[in-house]
Amino acid sequence: MKYRELADADCAIAQALSVVGDWWTLLVVREIAGGHTRFDALRQELDISRKTLTERLKALVADGVVAKVHYSEHPPRFEYHLTDAGRGLLPVLIALQDWGTRFVAGDGSLTATSSPTSAEASRVHGLVGARMPEAPLVSDAGERVRPSGPGWSVLYAFPGAFAPQGNPLPPGWADIPGAPGCTLESTTYRDRFGEFDGRGVTVRGVSTQRPDQLRAFSEHAALPFALLSDEDLELTAALRLPTFRAGGVDRLKRLTVLVDPWHVIRAVQFPVTDPAGSVGEVLTRLAELA
Repeated sequence: MKYRELADADCAIAQALSVVGDWWTLLVVREIAGGHTRFDALRQELDISRKTLTERLKALVADGVVAKVHYSEHPPRFEYHLTDAGRGLLPVLIALQDWGTRFVAGDGSLTATSSPTSAEASRVHGLVGARMPEAPLVSDAGERVRPSGPGWSVLYAFPGAFAPQGNPLPPGWADIPGAPGCTLESTTYRDRFGEFDGRGVTVRGVSTQRPDQLRAFSEHAALPFALLSDEDLELTAALRLPTFRAGGVDRLKRLTVLVDPWHVIRAVQFPVTDPAGSVGEVLTRLAELA
């Protein structure tokens, strides 16, 4: 089947590929999701020709994936933002990233962690110096909260934490390397929360679980800080955070970022092999940075 015929096919996969099946198109969506919304920034990040980028942006706007928004009238300048259709592609990007990490760069085994020398670890540590996205997430209390708070912040990502009643562990959870330990990590932050709070440091946890699941766990564990839900994968896609899939859900691999008062990532922990011990390491790193 020729590419130009895909839009007329009966198969929804073929129809979708007629919009986003080109190599550059999904990479443009990836960069816009990551906060590079202006033409020159997109061109620099992608190392793409002006002609190719212009064509891809024009097609994405025409297909309703991207909206073209004025940010300067004189001279006329535009930003490009994902529409609802564009944000609907975020799980596709995450699935491709996970598939590439597991089956192309990896040996195909399911894991919730990574080697310290892996390309995935290199990508995560490359977040140092990047700005945290401003888009708020829904907390366990049902409020929309920015991922990084005022002052210094610690944001720890975890695969999934489950209250004993009504939230069973996904099948085979204990057999996935790096998956167990979320309760221990969260309760260690709870037990040492006074050391963070005394320094004016905001602590938040983030997971792709639903807000109600996080609320059940937070109440069970009596956590004094907010847990944030990234169930729509907006933060995950924006920062290209590492994921794995278990129980039919894309889940974050365990990692921690330290964010300064200007919402810039200053340090990263990944992989996290000791969920409880990592909390003390964060306190030590904060003392060095702040």
